[in-house]
Amino acid sequence: MSNKKQEKKVNIDEEIIIENDESDIDIEFEETEHEGVSQKDKLKKLREELKQAKEQSHEYLTGWQTERASFANYKSEEEKKRSERISGMKLNLISDFFPVLDSFDMAFANQEAWEKVDPAWRTGVEYIHTQFMKTLENYNVSLIDKKGVNFDPTIHEPVEHIEVSNESDNDKIIAIIQKGYTSGGTVLRPAKVKVGKYES
Repeated sequence: MSNKKQEKKVNIDEEIIIENDESDIDIEFEETEHEGVSQKDKLKKLREELKQAKEQSHEYLTGWQTERASFANYKSEEEKKRSERISGMKLNLISDFFPVLDSFDMAFANQEAWEKVDPAWRTGVEYIHTQFMKTLENYNVSLIDKKGVNFDPTIHEPVEHIEVSNESDNDKIIAIIQKGYTSGGTVLRPAKVKVGKYES
């Protein structure tokens, strides 16, 4: 009887131990399943995610900077085109006044007749002409009206060749028939000239 009790007790103890062991196994398994990965793997994964986030952030920043630079270049190019259009329009407008200036030049050319004009009226006309010329200077417009310089086909339009006695006058500007105008290196109107021609 005593042996049976002891055996039963032993069996009960074994069951308790087995149950406790199984409980421990279950708990350890549940923790592993819940966590999914070890702390080392978690840290590695977080580092990878941080690296990806930094790369993506850098990519976004680079893209934004590129777009910003492109927009700045576009804005600068458009402003340049706008400025060129305005300058072109101004020069076209100024060119329309060249015939008016030609009329002044023709009036002043006959000095004797011009001196006979009423002094008050003559002074007023000369003042208006001076204002015109100052306006041209403000727009960087220069005259082509020099005599004695070499003929330059880029700024001179020959209307006549005149025979000269001095070889030094060959291919030189002898007379200005109509003044020319330039602006910033651009010829707005070539000067009509008479060119010297020397023949030995």
